Amino acid sequence: MKKFITPFFLIAIIGFTASQSAIAERVKTTLQKTTIQKDTLKKSKNVVAVQPEAAKDTIAEKYGKLSPYKTNAHASYYADKFHGRKTASGALFNMHKYTAAHKKFPFGTMLKVTNQVNGKSVIVEVNDRGPFVKSREIDLSKKAFMEIAKNKGIGVMTVTIEVFSK
Repeated sequence: MKKFITPFFLIAIIGFTASQSAIAERVKTTLQKTTIQKDTLKKSKNVVAVQPEAAKDTIAEKYGKLSPYKTNAHASYYADKFHGRKTASGALFNMHKYTAAHKKFPFGTMLKVTNQVNGKSVIVEVNDRGPFVKSREIDLSKKAFMEIAKNKGIGVMTVTIEVFSK
């Protein structure tokens, strides 16, 4: 039995090394075939300098100046059952729009809410009062919350709130 096993392992080892050397040979030939070609694009000698226009901050133009309001604020989002119901401002709540509820800001105030974990931010309009949980600062619509959420399964996150003022 021992005489049978020893040649079998010897043949297996020889076959393995032969296959490895064949693979190495194929890689070597493909590397030799691949040659670096010289760039054939010719550059024009006539260069015209273009002055870039001053970049305008379109967000600042549209919403006004941004000023910090609160860091380390807790944000949550409205439950789906509120979709289509009237908000405190009289508008219908739409969970597919960028809206928010805040206890103090006037209706129509534009806020920039930034997730502190991943740095994603969203601009929302205050159109409701709330949240009615003491530890939370702002309630976001589901669309706004999910856009800045790192983990879609959570319902609360730590955010920075900034206010647009004209």
